[in-house]
Amino acid sequence: MVGLSLPPLLRVLRPHQWSKNVFVLAALVFALGDRTSSLPPAAMARSIAAFFAFSLVASSIYLVNDILDVAGDRAHPIKRKRPIAAGEVAIGVAWVLSFVCLAAGLVLAFLLAGGRAVVQVLLAYTVLNLVYSSWLKHVVLVDAFCIAAGFQLRLMAGGYAAGVGISHWAVLCTLFLALFLALSKRRAELVLMGESGLEHRSSLKNYNVPFLDQMIAVLAACTIVAYTMYTVDPSNAEKFGEGHGLLWTIPFVVFGLGRYMVLTQSGDGGDNPTRIFLGGDAWFLANTLAWVAVVLLAMAN
Repeated sequence: MVGLSLPPLLRVLRPHQWSKNVFVLAALVFALGDRTSSLPPAAMARSIAAFFAFSLVASSIYLVNDILDVAGDRAHPIKRKRPIAAGEVAIGVAWVLSFVCLAAGLVLAFLLAGGRAVVQVLLAYTVLNLVYSSWLKHVVLVDAFCIAAGFQLRLMAGGYAAGVGISHWAVLCTLFLALFLALSKRRAELVLMGESGLEHRSSLKNYNVPFLDQMIAVLAACTIVAYTMYTVDPSNAEKFGEGHGLLWTIPFVVFGLGRYMVLTQSGDGGDNPTRIFLGGDAWFLANTLAWVAVVLLAMAN
């Protein structure tokens, strides 16, 4: 029966995209090294539950997006292989699966991930993405800001689940980074699809490569500045101790952004950021692991 084979049903949930939800865990990770306050005993369990709740809701949205975009995806050289576009998962089955994922995510958030506050963030994320999928994804620049807002909501959910506050500089850094990734993906789509890309995403007609290159460069600079301001924020000296060493993580951020720009402009994976982050490029992966190691050492100092 169409739509009931197990591999397509798993692939249609896009579990590889769940890696984006590590932003939900950011508040917990940086709070672990905070010497000025102690985490609630259940903070780790709630944060992990929030990660999976967000992942389930995100899968629900991916399903809706694939249903609404089925015609455009069939015209895309890569996205036409998605289970719904390829006819491996029936649209009716996809609707049911989307509802199940949404309900499961909200119930998990309410029972295990921090209750009402996390549920409210998930509902805001759902509404944002439904409006995005049906309308705003076709509006130039607004589409990128919607994606960035989704990452802000991930940070908020993680903060509520862990019971800790989020640095303003961390919020700004996430905003700029998300915009950088979103516009890098648009650039890759524009180069890959050319004129035929208008069938897939009408907002592409208002983008051009020179404009996107300028915006990407500006956003990379903004990300570096915001991250630098976060690392030198006086509050971090109180949290992680004097000479905590977060400053030494800046070169890894600069290299990571530069490497990502090289990959995007060479046409090697810019249309699929998740593939790059999950090891599609050995240099990028090694740099990311080194950044994580230095961050952990800095907080443990």
